[in-house]
Amino acid sequence: MVRKPVVSTISNGGYLQGNVQGRLPSLGSKEPPGQERVVLKKKITLLRGISIIIGTIIGAGIFISPKGILQNTGSVGLSLVIWTVCGVLSLFGALSYAELGTSIKKSGGHYTYILEVFGPLPAFVRVWVELLIIRPAATAVISLAFGRYILEPFFIQCEIPELAIKLITAVGITVVMVLNSMSVSWSARIQIFLTFCKLTAILIIIVPGVMQLIKGQTQHFKDAFSGRDASIMGLPLAFYYGMYAYAGWFYLNFVTEEVENPEKTIPLAICISMAIVTVGYVLTNVAYFTTISAEELLLSNAVAVTFSERLLGNLSLAVPIFVALSCFGSMNGGVFAVSRLFYVASREGHLPEILSMIHVRKHTPLPAVIVLHPLTMIMLFSGDLYSLLNFLSFARWLFIGLAVAGLIYLRYKRPDMHRPFKVPLFIPALFSFTCLFMVALSLYSDPFSTGIGFIITLTGVPAYYLFIIWDKKPKWFRRMSDKITRTLQIILEVVPEEDCQKL
Repeated sequence: MVRKPVVSTISNGGYLQGNVQGRLPSLGSKEPPGQERVVLKKKITLLRGISIIIGTIIGAGIFISPKGILQNTGSVGLSLVIWTVCGVLSLFGALSYAELGTSIKKSGGHYTYILEVFGPLPAFVRVWVELLIIRPAATAVISLAFGRYILEPFFIQCEIPELAIKLITAVGITVVMVLNSMSVSWSARIQIFLTFCKLTAILIIIVPGVMQLIKGQTQHFKDAFSGRDASIMGLPLAFYYGMYAYAGWFYLNFVTEEVENPEKTIPLAICISMAIVTVGYVLTNVAYFTTISAEELLLSNAVAVTFSERLLGNLSLAVPIFVALSCFGSMNGGVFAVSRLFYVASREGHLPEILSMIHVRKHTPLPAVIVLHPLTMIMLFSGDLYSLLNFLSFARWLFIGLAVAGLIYLRYKRPDMHRPFKVPLFIPALFSFTCLFMVALSLYSDPFSTGIGFIITLTGVPAYYLFIIWDKKPKWFRRMSDKITRTLQIILEVVPEEDCQKL
């Protein structure tokens, strides 16, 4: 049953800092020790935090088709500049989130920060769209890339059957869900392993590329900024592609409550991760151009495979496997982080109560993890996922921009707020402007798709008033909701956090 929020307005102390469900016991609490809440355990170390960020940022895109930026810039040199600038701007966004994560030490990422600053309605709309469409569709898309590339070595001479791709994709999704349901430690350990696989794959491309440069293979860099002139719309679209490639730096903030020493770990993990990803992305693109011309890159559907076939011989067969493992890492990191978003939203009364419960022995947010499984399967076997993501891509940047703008608001509204990590004000200002610029670009370049996405997002407003505000629901509806919740508790062996200590 979806519950009405305990607090419906922002107090001087903030929406999340009052007597709301999900709070930690205060220092002056007189509750007996046995009745103190048992939260999800702090198992995210610095290394695991880095693996979550890198593991979710680096997916299939850098290996398969980085041509979107080249297509819209018109030259090799300008495309490399865009890759670098987008990395720096993404670092600005990540640093802004580092301040938010160390000031508001609650999991949930965008949702939590929007709730704290702007109140429950926009926060609910954010989680509504994320749960119903964005996350299932995004998971299905990256999972399809996993399915295709894990089968690639077995279908070298022929086309891979679509049914086979979807079946192996379904298996991969199920494995990720089971892994995240069973153990936080194991999902984190596997994420570290998969992150090393991603970095190994990038090194397999960078090292031969550097060797090519040493041999003098620089013909594709001559007159690097000459070529087809970028159009007025081309540069903003190239910039949009670049920012999308770096998306994922915010996932550690989804699990803040599970991070060891978050005041130090979150900023360190973010800075180290973004430095590695930015350098890796730029050098990978440089490596491509040592062997492949701009024209050939634009014709390739899988640049890393084309590159490896030319330079690595039989070793090129390993590249699709590394791409598949990279996709699996993005799947695992995304499910791990976003399940905490649903968990926190349920704890605050914005999603069904069952999603805020944890397993009595494994201490994982089991319902919040597995709720994604049926939704992702529906997306997997349904229509055009890419169009669906295009419809709602503007919503992601709109809410991220709002969250970072909230940092600026909090600086003036609550100047005495404890901020262990503080960034210069121009950093969040520039980044929030960038996000709003991308939203405006979406409206200008593709008003039809953006308009549909805007309408889908707005469905969260009536849903908020129907499920959250309206408290005179029929008795039969309440009884049915309570019965479903109790049944699921028994089947899944989950209880609210405050009951775990007693069992």
